[in-house]
Amino acid sequence: MDTKRRRIMNDNINVIGAGLAGCECAYQIAKRGIKVNLFDMKPHKFSPAHKNNNLCELVCSNSFKAQKTDSAAGLLKEELRVLDSLILKCADKTSVPAGGALAVDREKFSELVTKEILNHPLINFKTQEITDIDYDDINIIATGPLTSDALANKISDLCEGFLSFFDAAAPIVTFESIDMDFAFWGSRYGKGDASSYLNCPLDEETYKFFYNELIGAQRAPVHGFDVLNPKVYEGCMPVEVAALRGIDTLRYGPMKPVGLKNPKEGKRSYAVVQLRRENKEGTLYNMVGFQTNLKFSEQTRVFGIVPALKNLEIVRYGVMHRNTFINSPKLLYPTYQFKTNQKLFFAGQITGTEGYIESVSSGFIAGINATKIFQNKSAVVFPKETVMGALANYISDENIKNFQPMGANLGILPNFEPEIKNKQLRHESFAKRSLSIIKT
Repeated sequence: MDTKRRRIMNDNINVIGAGLAGCECAYQIAKRGIKVNLFDMKPHKFSPAHKNNNLCELVCSNSFKAQKTDSAAGLLKEELRVLDSLILKCADKTSVPAGGALAVDREKFSELVTKEILNHPLINFKTQEITDIDYDDINIIATGPLTSDALANKISDLCEGFLSFFDAAAPIVTFESIDMDFAFWGSRYGKGDASSYLNCPLDEETYKFFYNELIGAQRAPVHGFDVLNPKVYEGCMPVEVAALRGIDTLRYGPMKPVGLKNPKEGKRSYAVVQLRRENKEGTLYNMVGFQTNLKFSEQTRVFGIVPALKNLEIVRYGVMHRNTFINSPKLLYPTYQFKTNQKLFFAGQITGTEGYIESVSSGFIAGINATKIFQNKSAVVFPKETVMGALANYISDENIKNFQPMGANLGILPNFEPEIKNKQLRHESFAKRSLSIIKT
């Protein structure tokens, strides 16, 4: 069919999936004056992990990680801010105190993104489950790691199968159920607002009892999950699985007491459970690093061993679910285009970009490149010296044979010649170089 004739018949771009990647993608396309059909099966149908009717529902955590640009997570956010990311604007407007991190009130964040998307005159939001793909149209698949079965089967055939892993979320508890006689306020190393985190200490005897109960607690069954040899994100490792690595694993991980002085005792505690504010009102707190797949009753019992949580009320239990991602190095260009059909794009965690802002980054790049293809222009490859470009390069690197999801980190950025030995100066130089490129 003639290109111009087809363009008259279909003068829009389709974005499938209205999560972080899909909403950013749709916004960037519409911002450039092109109509967008944005599809999502919610609220008609929900994935196993989603409950909220709004778009951009955050499942695992309300934290977008570090703010400072001398970290990869902070630098990636700043790159997106400079480029006018919708998600970053909404996150900044709905942020809650979280020390050196950007955390959001997840309900207000989702509501604001939904409002921005539904009110945009060029975005046509459709509540519809997509089960097939018209390869003649320009499509961006941003359905995430919990793509519905019908579409997942189509993508699996197209991509010669999926790779898969398991992901977990942490419990959210009420502030009023926390026993403040045993808890104290404070961010690690005194960074940020002292009210950002509540710390729940354990002495050595209590910790050892907690540990033994945790590793022996009953887990909820998950099809295909081998607890003794789990294939999970390291960043979302269930706390009970991590504990199997040894009795001190948690004390060097989510329960590390380093940088926290207990004012009630005048010294550092043996171990600490940190709670991070979940909403602006401070009525809900997230158990930091406590992703879990314990049965609900076991979560209340085992986590209640922590003295400050002996009366805990869990409003959202930790859950575990299957996540899937495609073999991107084999299938995608760094523009997030599908190699055998350059009108087809993928974005979000389904590409193997690990993390919230990483998903936003992929949606941003896929969105502007879909626009380029729509306008019969060449797609844009972001420079490897930026975190956005380095991530896109990593997930499309054909030299990677055993592909695993990757989050933002400075290790994927090209180093300096000659190498900068001082770590802090090197990190600051990464940020200066990246932002100078982005701003031009």
